[in-house]
Amino acid sequence: MNEDTRHTLVAASRPVRIAAAAALGMLALFLLVKTFDAISLFGQGDTPQVNTITVSGTGTSSATPDIAKISFTVQESASTVQAAQTAATKKTNDAIAAMKALGVAEKDIKTAAYTVNPQYASRPVTPCYGGTICPAVATVVNANTITGYQVSESVDVTVRDTAKASDVVTKLGALGVQNVSGPNFSVDDDSGVMNDARAEAIKNAQKKAEELAKELGVSLAGVVSYSDQGNTYPMYDKAISAQSMSSGAPQPNLPTGTDDRTVNVQVTYRIK
Repeated sequence: MNEDTRHTLVAASRPVRIAAAAALGMLALFLLVKTFDAISLFGQGDTPQVNTITVSGTGTSSATPDIAKISFTVQESASTVQAAQTAATKKTNDAIAAMKALGVAEKDIKTAAYTVNPQYASRPVTPCYGGTICPAVATVVNANTITGYQVSESVDVTVRDTAKASDVVTKLGALGVQNVSGPNFSVDDDSGVMNDARAEAIKNAQKKAEELAKELGVSLAGVVSYSDQGNTYPMYDKAISAQSMSSGAPQPNLPTGTDDRTVNVQVTYRIK
């Protein structure tokens, strides 16, 4: 390559080298800026920092109960399992037939438990005397022996006509059912009551947020997050003993009261 050609090539490549150097310089400056940005945002996560306030709200809604939950248990004892089962079955079937006669649907009568348990009684054990070698059982003062069996059947009943709850518990007492629990009055479908309580809770939180923003000299700019936790507070729960009821006993007065639902919410607002 002659000298003229070499000078021509060098002169032609000089703009390329200058452009490449300029590009590298810009890349280095960009990386430096990004490094400073990363350092300034360290510990703040991927979400840019925003100013927020968080408030809680509570709302309660009431409804008249439309169902009554009643449970009863029949217990019968006999010397054999079969005899105890026969007696318990008859009393339970009579009670279920009475429920149906009062208008309770078959789908609202459900067996909750059925158990058979042996019954024990203690008997004395004669200790050994006269220097004889006593068997190991002689060291026991009393020994248990099975004297019979007890059969228990528990049934849950849903009464959809709350006015008949008193008739139900009175009839169970007249049939000699030993254990009756209830009625527990409640709302069968509480979604509407819960929605009303939640709406009131949100309004309560909104009011608190507006008052707080005014005191701080800021304004609300939207909701950042929301959460709620519903709590149920039945207002009426009465247990009735069958011993206080008989065929000639006065019918109990069973007011339904109200069934309340309370919802607690927490709302976070962005402020500006």
